[in-house]
Amino acid sequence: MTTSLTPVLREMRWWDIDPVLELEKDLFPEDAWSRGMFWSELAHARGAEATRRYLVAESGERIVGYAGLASAGELGDVQTIAVARDHQGTGLGGRLLTELLRAATEFDCAEVMLECRIDNIRAQKLYERFGFEAIGFRRGYYQPGNVDALVMRLTDPSTSVRGTEING
Repeated sequence: MTTSLTPVLREMRWWDIDPVLELEKDLFPEDAWSRGMFWSELAHARGAEATRRYLVAESGERIVGYAGLASAGELGDVQTIAVARDHQGTGLGGRLLTELLRAATEFDCAEVMLECRIDNIRAQKLYERFGFEAIGFRRGYYQPGNVDALVMRLTDPSTSVRGTEING
């Protein structure tokens, strides 16, 4: 059952790492990121030379989603998107992705790439709605489960987010 509160999106900070890790381990038990991986990403998310954008979705005092993007030159890469089970199907994943694509536009990324578990059809459909196209596979990408990843690409992320609102 979902809550009636609309989650608020905000920048992820170091004090969010522990609740994010709890959600990460629940959603991705076989291939969850470590605390060090989140620390490393956040170290590149602030200041004039920032190359990362990480955010959380908060409902009341609870983090119910998070997402992250890395940029290098004209290429953006969706590092992660996660939504708590009781908030899946509410549009929160789309709101998080919209914010990442806005960040890609701010970073002057000409295209955005991502990897998605081959068995995560719900996520693939979300990405397709935003204009991502499948371009290949990475065999055994997700370890230790040895699950393949579908590689997807979006050209011109700025066209995918026009007229969208992150908190509406």
